[in-house]
Amino acid sequence: MGKLRNMTAIYLFRGDKVLLLFKEGGRVVSNVWTGSAGGHFEEHELNDARACVLRELGEELNLGENDIENLAMRYVTLRKANGEIRQNYYFFANLKDHVEDNLSSNEGTLNWFSVDEAGELEMPHTAKYVVEHYCAEGRYTDKLYAGVTHEKGVEFMELREF
Repeated sequence: MGKLRNMTAIYLFRGDKVLLLFKEGGRVVSNVWTGSAGGHFEEHELNDARACVLRELGEELNLGENDIENLAMRYVTLRKANGEIRQNYYFFANLKDHVEDNLSSNEGTLNWFSVDEAGELEMPHTAKYVVEHYCAEGRYTDKLYAGVTHEKGVEFMELREF
């Protein structure tokens, strides 16, 4: 065991609504709801999750940094699956007013959901618990959380600098 998979995702909000993607035909996840955009790190991004999520945002939604505000990495999670360690970096941001609601993605179907119903959707294991934690607690803080995934969920704790 030494293989790593580094991935990032961004969840875009407008008020109390979150934009989610029904991912179809993906290599790692398919036929589930995921973040608004996201994917695997390119080699030159391995030490820059922000660069990765902004690239994915541009590739998948044709949006740039000038189309969002309050971009923040809020969760870093680890999961052991299929003989690899999956490291996920979850970002959250608000869409600026000039961006239309009817966005499209080359990765699947986008849909807006209320924050309350988002946690009830079929999602990848780790993402589901990140969204539930964010909706219940994370959206009320500016903390960065670390999460370790297990069969029954994810254990979160604040990741502090010291």
